[in-house]
Amino acid sequence: MGMTIIEKILASHSKYDVVKPNENIDIFIDARVARDFGGANVVKNLKDNGMGIDDPSKTFFTFDCNPTGSDQKYAVNQHICRQYARQQGFKVYDIDAGIGTHLAIDKGLAWPGSTFVSTDSHANIMGAIGAFGQGMGDVDIAATFAKGSIWFKVPESARITFTGKRPANVTAKDIVLNILAKYGANSLLGYSVELYGEAIDGLTLDERITIASMGTEMGVITIMIPPSDAIIKQSEKVTGKKIEKIIADKDAVYVVDDVIDISKYVPMASKPGKPHGAVNVTEFKNTKIDSAFIGSCTNGRIEDLREAANILRGRKVAPGVVLKIVPATDEIWQQAMKEGLITVFKEAGAMLSNAGCAGCAAGQVGQNGPGEVTISTGNRNFPGKQGAGDVYLSSPSIVAASAVAGYITTPDNIPAQPATFDSLKQATTGAKAVEKEVKSEKKPVTVEGCVWYVKEDNIDTDMIFHNRYLAITNIKEMGQYAFDNLEGYKDFAKKAKAGDIVVTQKNFGAGSSRQQAVDCFNSLGIHCVIAESFGAIYERNAINAPFPIMTYKTLEGLDLVEGDTIRVNYETGEITNLKNNKTVKGNPFSDVQMEIYQNGGLF
Repeated sequence: MGMTIIEKILASHSKYDVVKPNENIDIFIDARVARDFGGANVVKNLKDNGMGIDDPSKTFFTFDCNPTGSDQKYAVNQHICRQYARQQGFKVYDIDAGIGTHLAIDKGLAWPGSTFVSTDSHANIMGAIGAFGQGMGDVDIAATFAKGSIWFKVPESARITFTGKRPANVTAKDIVLNILAKYGANSLLGYSVELYGEAIDGLTLDERITIASMGTEMGVITIMIPPSDAIIKQSEKVTGKKIEKIIADKDAVYVVDDVIDISKYVPMASKPGKPHGAVNVTEFKNTKIDSAFIGSCTNGRIEDLREAANILRGRKVAPGVVLKIVPATDEIWQQAMKEGLITVFKEAGAMLSNAGCAGCAAGQVGQNGPGEVTISTGNRNFPGKQGAGDVYLSSPSIVAASAVAGYITTPDNIPAQPATFDSLKQATTGAKAVEKEVKSEKKPVTVEGCVWYVKEDNIDTDMIFHNRYLAITNIKEMGQYAFDNLEGYKDFAKKAKAGDIVVTQKNFGAGSSRQQAVDCFNSLGIHCVIAESFGAIYERNAINAPFPIMTYKTLEGLDLVEGDTIRVNYETGEITNLKNNKTVKGNPFSDVQMEIYQNGGLF
């Protein structure tokens, strides 16, 4: 009995001459990769278990989830990985490089017939060049870093043969969305799917990458596309190796063996929330969009950018629509610049970012907000994956055409005038605004509370409320992060009680203008903050909130220690230690501060 392509690859990397479906075998891995997402956990697993690196020349980090280094948690993880790679002597493809799976193909880390694992669930993109690629968890990758091999269950195989001629308006993205529409997310679950036919043989590398990258959304182990002579030649060029083409045996066994007429395929788009919920794009025509995204490991190649540029050249993005474009790798970015594509995008009004995963990862451009409608070239539109809005999936040409039109459309149906957003009519404005009912009861001008005595100057707003939490808009959620970044007080939010009082020293609230550094105390029910002085912006933010703050000239004579209970009078400025009845005179509220305080805020 013969073997399929994946069976031959796995057998050649194991101790067996022949392997069969459902056998668990140990396979040698040619390239072992961890990303900035999960990389730090791989390092932790290695260190915790006292393991080293099997072969530094086959081991890599790729930073593609947050290639801007803009998220502090990602920045920490990236630095952990960099330090570990320096110690162990292996290569890091840093934030200036691009998507790791694409780099693996372009840099020769993977080649036809090779094996590749990564913390990227789309590592099976290697099927584009007839290689075995698999996404794995942190534990698996750590073990592979240390051993050079990992166990794997040989999958069953399916074969799809395409007949007929591919329609001119059907892109590679349309091909894979048509396949998804037929097989869904689980009917080929766990299979290795091989594609055949004249239309497949003629696919370019970029098109093969687009199709193979969505194998994960089909639930398959891989979409394996037998490499053409051109693919073999390109791989030999980047690897410097002589590569033998691996083909399936004539008597190989396929559990599913289908024939599809590709001439019946049409341009497609996926419904929000379901990559496999793909239908003819005409079903969504005239759906108004807020934003558009071109990029991801599915459609961030140079051919994808050319496809988009052909639509955008001489046109403008519709008013109010945001078009975001992210090339897959820096080399593609550079090529796009040489070809003038970047100029086309900028003149059309698009926004570009440096190479990386973008919309699929929270660390880069491409996310959307509640109620926002996006059309994207990504491979996933699961709820919350690219943001809180609705995401439709389609090809670069359809996304570009839709960005120009202002609604979902096709390249052959772009209107002369784009759709615009309706103006929001305000029922009341300015002085005619409806007045809120004002409660007559006055707020207390004297409060008592247990003291947190923070004896430090220049406590800045990042120490009070770190910038990694700035996306939080609900004040009720802010309290848990108060003093989260202040050494010695990181457990403040867990221990503080409503009615407590914070006493500190000079220049409290220095630095950034963030309102959250005030609101987090309001969230916890802290009575007030007393300081020798406040940062100017912080002082205004607190007064307007209104969150009571008060200054003092000296606390000498109060004999204050942390945990004492004090009484504070906002009108007189008196601060009394109830443990010893000693009092000092602070600076009372000004008339403006008292008015805003009693009003319940500036508004």
